[in-house]
Amino acid sequence: MKEILIATITVIGLTAAAAAEPPVALVEELRGKVTGAEFMDYVTPGQVIKIGPGGAIILSYLKSCRRETISGIGTVIVGSDASKVHLSDVRDETIACDADHAHATVKETSEAAATIVRGLAAQPAPQVTLYGASPMFAAAGRGTLVLERLDEPGERQKIDIGGNQIKGRFFDFAKNNRQLAPGGTYLARFKETAIVFRIDPQAKGGATPL
Repeated sequence: MKEILIATITVIGLTAAAAAEPPVALVEELRGKVTGAEFMDYVTPGQVIKIGPGGAIILSYLKSCRRETISGIGTVIVGSDASKVHLSDVRDETIACDADHAHATVKETSEAAATIVRGLAAQPAPQVTLYGASPMFAAAGRGTLVLERLDEPGERQKIDIGGNQIKGRFFDFAKNNRQLAPGGTYLARFKETAIVFRIDPQAKGGATPL
């Protein structure tokens, strides 16, 4: 079975510019006037992002687990592990993420039918570990997402995905006041794709960094 892609928050397809080389960061949030990137874009080294008055962007780097909040008028040049910022203000933090699987996850993004974000970890052996208990699922098209817990029998959820037109269709556990069990191992299936993931035992529910 193909893998559903999973990230520590939300993952969706590559832009045309990103196809030439592997992406290194995810655009987790945009506020105000920002050009050169869109919400849920993967960005690549050398990509230039411009921030206008009142604008801000949050970038989560996949390999370094660095999360940057960049605000104010200025220019951002995406690096491999961190951004080069001119004029804008930068606040950064290191977050829990499955860096060992970052490149494997994004490598097949453009081919995947669904993506899991905000918290994934790798029964069969988990392929990813999520560090948030309320993941966001993004799917290419409408359909039913099926979640089955593998380490403890009995838990099974069916979720209809559709309606949100922003770069695909999403179901956000945090916005729907739902969460998975910390320490649990799950199988997620959407159409012909599937992945096994684990929720970190210390994971918390609610909104967490994508």
